[in-house]
Amino acid sequence: MGMPRVPDVPRFDRRFFDGSERFTRIGEGSVGGKGAGLLRIHDILLSRLDPGAFPDFEVSIPTLTVVATDVFDAFLDRNDLRGIAYSDEPDERIAHAFQRASLPAEILGDLRALVEQVRQPLAVRSSSLLEDALYRPFAGVYATKMIPNNQLEPDARFRRLSEAVRFVYASAFFRAPKSYVRTTDRSIRDEKMAVVIQEVVGGRRGERFYPDLSGVARSYNFYRSGHARPEDGVASLALGLGKTIVDGGLVWTYSPAFPKASPPFGSVAELLEQTQARFWAVNMGKPPAYDPTRESEYLVEGGLAEAEEDGTLRLVASSYDAGSDRLQPGLHGTGPRAVNFSPILVHGALPLNDLVRKLMADCEAALGEKVEIEFAVTLPAPGAGKARFGFLQVRPLVVSHAFVDVSASDLQAEKVLLASDDVMGNGEVPGLRDVVYVRPDRFEGRFSRRIAGEIAAINDRLLDAGRPYLLVGFGRWGSSDPSLGIPVGWGQICGARAIVEATLPRMNVELSQGSHFFHNISSFEVSYFCVRHDRDHRLDWPWLERQEAEAETEFVRHVRAEMPLTVKVDGRSGRGVVIREA
Repeated sequence: MGMPRVPDVPRFDRRFFDGSERFTRIGEGSVGGKGAGLLRIHDILLSRLDPGAFPDFEVSIPTLTVVATDVFDAFLDRNDLRGIAYSDEPDERIAHAFQRASLPAEILGDLRALVEQVRQPLAVRSSSLLEDALYRPFAGVYATKMIPNNQLEPDARFRRLSEAVRFVYASAFFRAPKSYVRTTDRSIRDEKMAVVIQEVVGGRRGERFYPDLSGVARSYNFYRSGHARPEDGVASLALGLGKTIVDGGLVWTYSPAFPKASPPFGSVAELLEQTQARFWAVNMGKPPAYDPTRESEYLVEGGLAEAEEDGTLRLVASSYDAGSDRLQPGLHGTGPRAVNFSPILVHGALPLNDLVRKLMADCEAALGEKVEIEFAVTLPAPGAGKARFGFLQVRPLVVSHAFVDVSASDLQAEKVLLASDDVMGNGEVPGLRDVVYVRPDRFEGRFSRRIAGEIAAINDRLLDAGRPYLLVGFGRWGSSDPSLGIPVGWGQICGARAIVEATLPRMNVELSQGSHFFHNISSFEVSYFCVRHDRDHRLDWPWLERQEAEAETEFVRHVRAEMPLTVKVDGRSGRGVVIREA
């Protein structure tokens, strides 16, 4: 998926929504990886999707303009920012230095014209040259900042937009992307950042603005369940902004081939406990405390009671009926609500799943790869017209086709350090010596943020030494909710070649299916094991404890095995083992 030539992207039309083009550029450079992906999808939607095939939907890429990479270069050079950008200064200092700098004068008129006519929320998104490059996508590493863009004075809206652009520029040089780049053959000095300024799909509900649902779908699924095959893919849906999915929160995950099949919950009570209870929205009310260096500055969380009051649960939730101990689709009675999208997926209120499958197939055909897509949907009021389907992104997935055979008996072999039949990936990694693991006797969810910091420090040291490692922890890696797991960013663990998500009686959550996190894992061909304490999975904790610690903190140990470890994952069966030679 190469970068588009500049002439393919029309210049910014200062009428934005009322202009003739929905995809424009400011500047003369590249539109970056995300911009190129959106441009490609724009062409796919125009050429392959028959509008008459899905009359219930208006399908489009939300209107956007891209500030090209030459503006980024001018910003860095004119403000003399490359020194601090390439330094080891903390993220906060880099962010503040960028906020004190001035954007190039030649783009100010276009940004001003945009906010003078647009009064709805805008998403200011990274689109770097390194991000989303084929086989090495930097998915979720850089920042997106959403702004309400609803201040009365154009001057105030212009300032907020300018701050957001500068924040996205700064995020190119935060610690996480610098660590990430070190795992590739690139240098942070190669980075050039374009910025996508795009309307947010959604509707205003009082002091909140958000879509009825957001989704991520992948055409290949490394976690199999029920009758689904890997090529049947997987989709995750969430109420509100897609931040819930990206951050590894509680979402509804299903196979597009079997949309009516519920995830394997043991009971209705477990389903209610393990489904989404909070959602993200753009804050359209009282301005928050001023903090232009915080990505979520203008976001706000709400609960299901607020969503029901907003009228956004009608087609995404079911209601618990105590008399029958069952869930009924839609809103009935006063029982607890479960965000399971049953009215749409099971009862066919809208053919959303058919549309998602069609778009994934079209993207696969165009890119020649398995793909991941992101989207947001605003649903109409009863009898009020079409649903709006906003296509937000497409990325290629890397799927290894190496033949590795791991049988059921291999899981019980004598020299197995760990074994599972819930493994993502495919292939063999020999020669690992280093293991970094969270100590099970000391782990508690309330310490998850401290644990993330301790792991990040070890990851940096091993990256510097060029030593890939096996990482073992509890709950969901990458979750923003410490009660669900360890809230690391990808850059904090990017030196790992195999990652283990283990469970404990006190940390027993469903498998992760986060968007950006898992896209990075698949693209770097990192094996991902789930080892559950309540299933026939193996993890030899005593062997780990017997190894001499090379580094040890309050919650984390780093050990180096005397003899190499070999990781083997059979992508056909989902089985995987880590074998020790001694």
